[in-house]
This record gives sequence, structure tokens and C-alpha cells, in this order.
Amino acid sequence: MQFTPKEIGGNVMVIEVDGGLDASNADAFTRDVIGMVEGGVSRLIIDCRHLTSLSSVGVGALIRLHKRAATQGGDVKLCSVPGIVMQVLSLMRMDRVFEIYPDLGRARLAFREGP
Repeated sequence: MQFTPKEIGGNVMVIEVDGGLDASNADAFTRDVIGMVEGGVSRLIIDCRHLTSLSSVGVGALIRLHKRAATQGGDVKLCSVPGIVMQVLSLMRMDRVFEIYPDLGRARLAFREGP
């Protein structure tokens, strides 16, 4: 799995993920992204357009990231989630934890309209 951080303004960061998020890469992903959060970027959009698979370990990584962002006053939103990955998130009831948007534009708007 590869991920590419792209700042879109202020303290909102878009992270494009490519490949699968599983036991082989979840720790590195979490460490790197939490480093960004601790550096002051607490509002994240995970662009899942190219995410091909998501294991329970990958879900755990997203939850850890979500919790850390929340402690910094931020949030993690998901967008462009493919069908098979959405099924995993729904089965694990993560669609109740994360705000999930059909595309990047709507996720960006959600941060602008935020609380």
C-alpha cells in the first residue's frame, strides 16, 4: 500500500491510499499519519478511491487515527470508498464511526460546514 498526503488548505489534509490496508502495512501507515496529526494536521480526509482491500487490522489503524485526531480537536472523514471496502466497513459498523462521502468534493465541503 502506498499513501500520498496532499494538503488542501489550513489544517485539512487529503491522504490518497493505493492498494490494501492490512497487517503488512497498517503500523507504518498509522505511525506516519499520526505523525502528521501530532504536527498539527488534525482534520484528515482519507481518499479510498484506489483502496483495494481492508482487513480488520486496517480498520484498527483507521480507528487509532480517528481517536488521535479527535484528541487534537480534529476528525477523519472517508471518501470514494469502493464497494468491497464499504462492505467491510458496514459489516464492522464503521459507517457509524466515520463520516463517509461519495467523493472528495463533498468531504471537503463537510469540513467547511463543520461544527
